[in-house]
Amino acid sequence: MARYPFDYEPKRPFIQQAGEWIGDVFYDVLPEAGFEVRDEQIYMAYQLERAYMDKKTIFAEAGVGTGKTLVYLLYALLYARHTGKPAVIACADESLIEQLVKPEGDIAKLKKHLDLDIDVRLGKSPDQYLCLRKLDDAGTGALEDDGIRFREIYEELPEFVRKPAPMQSFHAYGDRKQYPDLNDEQWRRISWDVFQDCFVCDKRHRCGQTLSRDYFRKAAEIIVCSHDYYMEHVWTYESRKREGQLALLPEHSSVVFDEGHLVETAAMKALGYKLKHDVFEVMITRLLEGEVRETLAVLIDEVIDQSSLLFEVLAAQSRPIAGSDRNQLDLNPRLLREVRQFRTLLDAIEEELVFEGELHTLNEYQLRIVEEHIEMMQKALALFNDPDTLICWTSGTGSGLTLSIMPRTVKEMLRERVFASRMPIVFSSATLSVGGSFSFIADSLGVEDYLSFSVPSPYDYVEHMEALAPVWREAGSFDEKLKAAARLIHRTEGRALVLFSGREELNRFKAASAVHPDYSGLDFLFEGDAEISHLISRFQQEEQTVLCAVSLWEGLDVPGPSLSNVIVWSLPYPPQDPVFMVKRKESSAPFEEVDLPYMLLRLRQGMGRLIRSRNDKGIFAVLSDELHTRPAVRAHIDAVLPEGVSFRELELS
Repeated sequence: MARYPFDYEPKRPFIQQAGEWIGDVFYDVLPEAGFEVRDEQIYMAYQLERAYMDKKTIFAEAGVGTGKTLVYLLYALLYARHTGKPAVIACADESLIEQLVKPEGDIAKLKKHLDLDIDVRLGKSPDQYLCLRKLDDAGTGALEDDGIRFREIYEELPEFVRKPAPMQSFHAYGDRKQYPDLNDEQWRRISWDVFQDCFVCDKRHRCGQTLSRDYFRKAAEIIVCSHDYYMEHVWTYESRKREGQLALLPEHSSVVFDEGHLVETAAMKALGYKLKHDVFEVMITRLLEGEVRETLAVLIDEVIDQSSLLFEVLAAQSRPIAGSDRNQLDLNPRLLREVRQFRTLLDAIEEELVFEGELHTLNEYQLRIVEEHIEMMQKALALFNDPDTLICWTSGTGSGLTLSIMPRTVKEMLRERVFASRMPIVFSSATLSVGGSFSFIADSLGVEDYLSFSVPSPYDYVEHMEALAPVWREAGSFDEKLKAAARLIHRTEGRALVLFSGREELNRFKAASAVHPDYSGLDFLFEGDAEISHLISRFQQEEQTVLCAVSLWEGLDVPGPSLSNVIVWSLPYPPQDPVFMVKRKESSAPFEEVDLPYMLLRLRQGMGRLIRSRNDKGIFAVLSDELHTRPAVRAHIDAVLPEGVSFRELELS
């Protein structure tokens, strides 16, 4: 197979030649295969050529239908072949990964119409894989009906997992997608989570996650992963090197952040820490399995007691947040004092471990694991030295209480570890600018030197989109919305996507629609009831279904009549959780600077799910009383509608 799909001339700049070939693809090759030539697509191709030529960051804002995915895939692929290092395509979440690599997706189109043999491998997040230890626990301790299913899953595992033997061949397995019938709660009981200690797991060499990582790490051209996973790679790169482990991702030539407006959230999540008393106790007591000096044994007992006390204080200072599974923490003097005492004991243990290491009384591998774990905890707890620099909360109750800690800003670390590298970095999305400026996203990410451009969607929204704003008699009560949504769904005979701002809204709608007479005969699919890409596939194939979701504001690509109706249950303001509480607190105008931009970006994304091809038509409805009672908010929402489109007020009988 030829390295490049064009005759490469070593004396000329490679990117210039790649750009010329890509221009021919969009002007000649794809139109001959039945694709429509789009000026916006050609313009984007020339803009990305600049970014790859100069190895710079570029914010590529391109409306729905511009074909931006084909453009960045071609540049990423050719540059990977030129450098000998794979490109990374980071998507907002796992469902978007599946959208990109599905049989009718853009990668498949390039393979077919350009006769390209592309090595594409998926690097999914750890929580998308089965955990053998948790599967054992679920199979023995679950309710009978679930227990039977979990035992079936165990029996279906590859033979090398169930019956270790010499001379076996290994392959990846245990992907969430392989268990589409499990709902999210069932999957959480058997999937990897952050508190699984893989370093000491006796099954790690036969673990599906490990085998999958070995597979995609050898990718030659393109690795598709999530934003979360890429940021996890960035933050753990140095610590994994110290532990003698390979980085999560191999050295790569370029990065594309699809739905790039969500990168900051992923970075904050990845840089965060989670602490749990039970997990710490199990980890630290491993040291007692060796012959340790009495001073260390006493310290271990003291630090376990202090950890227990700290989590009691955390529980006492936790206050529930309405509509969130996170609890707000009151960082009072008592709590800060217990954190300091806990850190003092951890310092003392670290000093003792230096002596123990010199005496060689502890297993070297176990010692290194404990030292890394304590170092991680110290980094997290050090943020309490200046409470103004951290965001923290608790979740769960009793022995399951978890403390989550993250820094308030990640832009300094992103600037140092991501954007300081001489590498093309592409942020691609239909919504990157606010008021025509990219400074909001650039500043939040720490990007100082960048290219940018914005091109609109080529679709005729005036002819193809009907925007509706129901007029309420009871201020948009839940019952009113329920009746309005039913009327809209029946109008398109299903074929609807209902978007909710949070899980609580979705669950309430799910319960009400199951017994409401107006919903009789409608076929619903609810996010969380099965694996998400399986639900999306059913929604696309079973034309008259209704898909209800919380996470599909971005990236869902269902052209054709299966999606003819997008219903926004409520305006998608940011949640009332500690992360956004801090953002609001730091702002002089929290609604205008935090809530409103977030809502408008997400609303634009949700609107973009409707028209996915030139022939698509449909309804976009917003079920919010604010469109009628808050003129300033209405003005902002009107401004993000496609040019020429305006809301028609729908009177409800």
